[in-house]
Amino acid sequence: METREGERNTGMSACALELLGMVIYVGAWLCALATTILPQWLTMSTALLSVESYDLGLWETCVVQDIGGIECRSYDSLLGLSSDLKLARIFMCASLTLGMLGIIVATPGLYLINSCSNHGGYQTKRTLTITGGVLGMISGVLCLIPVSYMAHLAVVHFFDDKVPDAVPRWEFGDALFCGWVAGFLFIVAGLLMVTSCVCSQVEPQPALQRRYQRKSSDGSFRKHAEYV
Repeated sequence: METREGERNTGMSACALELLGMVIYVGAWLCALATTILPQWLTMSTALLSVESYDLGLWETCVVQDIGGIECRSYDSLLGLSSDLKLARIFMCASLTLGMLGIIVATPGLYLINSCSNHGGYQTKRTLTITGGVLGMISGVLCLIPVSYMAHLAVVHFFDDKVPDAVPRWEFGDALFCGWVAGFLFIVAGLLMVTSCVCSQVEPQPALQRRYQRKSSDGSFRKHAEYV
């Protein structure tokens, strides 16, 4: 009885961790998608023209006016892009791809999903969940690399003594903060998915199998008592 109660508590804990990890996983992917689409990776405002500011993104640049108008223009050529933007595009697209793949892989391995019963059962579900968690952590690292690198470049250029003070400088945009949140959430979601499998290392036994084992043990004890 105590064994069954312990297995039930362990299963509920693993289920809660999996559900929490999956919710954070989906939220992280949406944040990464917003980071990739938003043009506010870097922002710049000038003292000479205070009514306008400029936004730099992975796919377009925008001019924002104080009266509420905004005009965006996509980059003319892929070959004309700087290597920083090219690498940022590659890393963000790879993060989104691996993140979506991790969600698809981890979903059949959830405790509440009745799947893989005929293909290795419990062990297969654990493998799927761990694989999805690892993919999530990799997605987080791939998301943090371009965001942190663009922030590093902005800081280096901002404090460059060779540039006159009158020259405007790029500063952090909202997309960078969204990207940091996405990368952190990806890693947290992956850790939760892996931890849920560690918490449920013992494979739950079916009820009929437990009943048969209990009857077998009772019969063996009865025979031993008769022999004595």
